[in-house]
Amino acid sequence: MIEPGGTAPDFTLPRDGGGEVTLSTLRPQAVVLYFYPRDDTPGCTIEAIAFTEQLSDFEAAGTRVLGISKDSVQKHNRFRDKHGLAVTLLSDEQGDVCERYGVFREKSMYGKTHMGIERTTFLIDGAGVVRRVWNKVKVEGHATEVLEAARAL
Repeated sequence: MIEPGGTAPDFTLPRDGGGEVTLSTLRPQAVVLYFYPRDDTPGCTIEAIAFTEQLSDFEAAGTRVLGISKDSVQKHNRFRDKHGLAVTLLSDEQGDVCERYGVFREKSMYGKTHMGIERTTFLIDGAGVVRRVWNKVKVEGHATEVLEAARAL
């Protein structure tokens, strides 16, 4: 798991709408990197909508918001269009970035264990240093809490 004070691992991933995003090229802008389990599930939808609703506030704070899941770009495009999302959605279909950030973990549901993305958010400053980590995120109020932390950078 990546800890505050550590350097955020760099990556290049395909994004919704086409093209790619390379984390290091976004500097000196701060970045909110939120990992979520799957497109179009209730919690993931609430989280993505909350970040979208506050996107202009994040931008005013000099912060870019990126969502990452293992869903394909095509699924991201459908998810974005269905819910009017404005945050950038990145596709980590192979799970390499999820592994490097330590968010692909054993999870338990209804007494059964399986591997999946644990909802986790990283706040990365303009120098590429992780400043905050939110593990096992509860979506209600989360985007607002992350915005407050981004403003404090």
